[in-house]
Amino acid sequence: MKLALLIAAVDHSVGGVLVFGDRGTGKSTAIRALAALMPKMSIVAGCPYHCDPDTDRPMLCEHCDGKPSDTAAKTRSVPVPVVDLPLGATEDRVIGALDLERALSQGEKAFEPGLLARAHRGFLYIDEVNLLEDHLVDALLDVAASGENVVEREGLSIRHPARFVLVGSGNPEEGELRPQLLDRFGLSVEVTTPEDLDTRVQIVTSRDTFERDNRAFMDKWKRKDGQVRRRLAKAREHLDDVEVPPEIVELAAQLCMSLGTDGLRGELTLIRASRALASLEGKTAVTDQHLRRVAPSALRHRLRRDPLDESGSSTRVDRALAELFDA
Repeated sequence: MKLALLIAAVDHSVGGVLVFGDRGTGKSTAIRALAALMPKMSIVAGCPYHCDPDTDRPMLCEHCDGKPSDTAAKTRSVPVPVVDLPLGATEDRVIGALDLERALSQGEKAFEPGLLARAHRGFLYIDEVNLLEDHLVDALLDVAASGENVVEREGLSIRHPARFVLVGSGNPEEGELRPQLLDRFGLSVEVTTPEDLDTRVQIVTSRDTFERDNRAFMDKWKRKDGQVRRRLAKAREHLDDVEVPPEIVELAAQLCMSLGTDGLRGELTLIRASRALASLEGKTAVTDQHLRRVAPSALRHRLRRDPLDESGSSTRVDRALAELFDA
């Protein structure tokens, strides 16, 4: 789970992370802790959508696109947003709506940005994502596909950039995820309750220590957090320099063909995740070992159900990897 989150943090185009597993295994804790590990980002000062000052103009919102070309000089650094999307949120709260306060007090039609605007260039986290209402799923699918939020309501016509890493968690016993939304997650991981005594004791002791003196606990791990933050920053900086040899692309295609995945998203996710992992490790080229490590999380949720094969999706991916790499 932690590796998948780091990969998604290095390369947002991987497509986000879905974490399914037992209750009380630290899924939400790990995801929300990601915000503290991310290097700060530069934004256009005063922009409600925290646009990137170094991006091309077509990628800017209306607020920034109308400014002179020296906008980049007026910037500030802010933490990368990790925004929670509550299950009970209304559609207006998610996509944005008319600012009623300004409309009533000043008689102006103004747009009040929603959670998708706050999550731009950051992370949108949905706990119990498999219980999300259908109308919110539809809105997320539209934005995830285009990277842009379009609002046409109450006399408003607004469009703004909304590119974020979608992170979801849930318990599979409480219901399945809609296939359309499941396909939008780049990586899928499973978290189970630890079965060995030492691990359970270590987790419980750490949690108890944090609750009794959280400041001392955070001070103890502050140096380690800094190391991860610098590693992430370096990996993002050198991501485009990592080479993906043609034979790696061929291996990714062969693996997806042997598993019968639909479309080409499997291959694209494999390549992007492998490149991000190689960059995290400071490598200059992707190897078959990088491909093997990311393949289970990139492909397990893309497999068709086979009524003649009762083995789980993870087992099927492992079997295909063994046949391809050990042949």
